Amino acid sequence: MMDKDLNDLMVNMHKALAGELLARIQSGEATAAELSAAIKFLKDNGIDVNAQQSEPMMNLAKILPFDPEAPIEEAG
Repeated sequence: MMDKDLNDLMVNMHKALAGELLARIQSGEATAAELSAAIKFLKDNGIDVNAQQSEPMMNLAKILPFDPEAPIEEAG
């Protein structure tokens, strides 16, 4: 396969995977495994969010059962 053909294939696979994950999440039918895969997909592609600039992240942080002022414990 030529380099351009391979690149086009990879771009199309990337778009298809992103589209499928997004559709599953938006439909409310995403499983825990699919949500985990979406998180990994975003992380692997350098997608990050600043909680202070994201209303959905701020809303999520408000309902999670943790104290944001508590010191972070390192896993040992």
